[in-house]
Amino acid sequence: MLSISYTSEHSLLCTLPPPATLSNQQRLWRMADEANTLPNVLEVVVGMNNLTVFHDLNADTGVLMEILQQRWQTLQHQSSTHQGRLVEIPVHYGGEFGEDLQDVARFHQTTPEDIIRRHTEPTYTVFMMGFQPGFPYLGGLPDNLHTPRRDVPRTKVPAGSVGIGGSQTGIYPFSSPGGWQLLGKTEIALFDLTLSPPVLLKAGDQVRFVAESIRL
Repeated sequence: MLSISYTSEHSLLCTLPPPATLSNQQRLWRMADEANTLPNVLEVVVGMNNLTVFHDLNADTGVLMEILQQRWQTLQHQSSTHQGRLVEIPVHYGGEFGEDLQDVARFHQTTPEDIIRRHTEPTYTVFMMGFQPGFPYLGGLPDNLHTPRRDVPRTKVPAGSVGIGGSQTGIYPFSSPGGWQLLGKTEIALFDLTLSPPVLLKAGDQVRFVAESIRL
């Protein structure tokens, strides 16, 4: 069931009940494409298990909410076939690049090598972009890698760091504070203003991590 609520005088939040699933995200991407074509809609931003519809002040929000509900009901009965690009991300695991690798291995009562194997085996899907320009929230982390965030977040996480936060894995495009468990680091830029588009990944793309080096 799609829940729609007001978030301001010019925006509506469309939310699905947890958990976030790939099929629901795929429908939200399609919903965003359709919502962007509606009269008075200015922009649609997809989040995790939700999307926000920004509209101008001339919009009849009651009618807009009805249309969004109808579109969602239609999408629920259609198959989701969207598949983005496959992007491989080379990672230097462990050592000074992955300071939490050993701790994550101890938490799961296994070896660092096994953690790396578990992390590089799946093909992940970019559910949404957020937090920083170019930061991908990736779905598909195996249950046996779900790891709580650090009790004390770092004041500075290096750009390119690859980490785990709860049930998700992701990559920091820029240096910033952060509480995710760091497994490694990539040298690939996720955001580059000299490129068009400037972001490496977008919602719907698929990601595979490749172990470029391992330091234990």
